[in-house]
Amino acid sequence: MKGILVLALSAAVALPLAAGDIHGKVTCKGVRDSGDAVVYVGAIAGKTFPAPAQHAKIDQKNLVFWPHVLPVLVGTTVDFLNNDAVLHNVFSPDGCAEKFNLGTWPKGEIRSYTFKKECVAATLLCKVHPEMEAFVVSVPTPYFTVTKPDGSFKIEGVPDGSYTVKVWHPKLKPTQKAVTVAGSSAADFEIAK
Repeated sequence: MKGILVLALSAAVALPLAAGDIHGKVTCKGVRDSGDAVVYVGAIAGKTFPAPAQHAKIDQKNLVFWPHVLPVLVGTTVDFLNNDAVLHNVFSPDGCAEKFNLGTWPKGEIRSYTFKKECVAATLLCKVHPEMEAFVVSVPTPYFTVTKPDGSFKIEGVPDGSYTVKVWHPKLKPTQKAVTVAGSSAADFEIAK
């Protein structure tokens, strides 16, 4: 009987905290649509998160970075694929991304960079095609998403608790607010130039 009780207590201790979601809408004033805003839970005191083993990806196709905005967890390696029949380059002038330059490479090749610290946001450029631009937003928690064109978003799997939720957009001023997650929780934002 004692063995059964110990097993039951061990199982109870191993249960994860309740998790919910943060959903809502980001209204972007002064731009065509409300897509490309990154919504994320800011740093959580005393918590760190291991970087994913799987690399994130940005493609270079038709002289465009795809996706235009990529949020990642700090420590994530991003693979940059050249899918065009011309040479491409990837570099960032931003200090939070160590002003990296991956050089120039032909179609079918991949170069990689690991975003080692929080960086909101690293601008990505191509020295060969100056009209190309994208952004990597390296955030401290795995709770993030990019808004749809209508501004809607949903971050799933957020443990119940109180957090600072932040919003960043490539053309608008960032914002943040306190959000308490208890199951499914709503939070709306408005950002402008």
